[in-house]
Amino acid sequence: MSKIYGLNQLLTLARNRRWRLAGGLVVLLACGGLVLSGVAGNATASAKKISFTMIPSPGAATCLPNASASVKISKKTGAEAMNIKVTGLPASTVFDVFVIQQPNGPFGMAWYQGDITTDADGNGSGKFLGRFNNETFVVAPGSVPAPQVHTVPPFPDAVTNPVTAPVHMYHVGMWFDSSVDAVAAGCPSTVTPFNGDHTAGIQVLNTGTFPNTEGPLSQLD
Repeated sequence: MSKIYGLNQLLTLARNRRWRLAGGLVVLLACGGLVLSGVAGNATASAKKISFTMIPSPGAATCLPNASASVKISKKTGAEAMNIKVTGLPASTVFDVFVIQQPNGPFGMAWYQGDITTDADGNGSGKFLGRFNNETFVVAPGSVPAPQVHTVPPFPDAVTNPVTAPVHMYHVGMWFDSSVDAVAAGCPSTVTPFNGDHTAGIQVLNTGTFPNTEGPLSQLD
């Protein structure tokens, strides 16, 4: 976790020579403290990578109390690599990963990133390449026709897009790919649009330990 020193503490440490400052340069925050390491929430970050955990969503906390995920994101040329490792989930089951605007419903904007399939022990992993930093956003300068590939209720495709200014998405969530799989795991049978044909189950994991507008992706430049 972050350790914050006040100005008086900095001066005392400098006098006691217990903290050597490279070149005598320190960067003070506006509040008068210096953050030496770590970031808000349960993430740890550096200039080129960040790691954090995902916790059970409210709807899955009872049926999957031991579910968890560790996430590591590292900067690459022109993009980032996101590695997710999950545990405590139903065996041999497909889950859908989304980058989302806020961790819990109604979620806001969401981007379908990919799938993770668990093994016989309920563990799994996924590796994704994309934009996973403080520049992750969606934008729609105008409304134009959209392909309606899926027409079946309750979540048919829209035929046009809504107009929106840039909206940043800094959270990560994961859903059952099938509501049938959710029921088999003892979870609610709710159907959601969070898979390729919009027939997913409930959300299982998310980054709800972070504030709604300060998700972990915002902490990587």
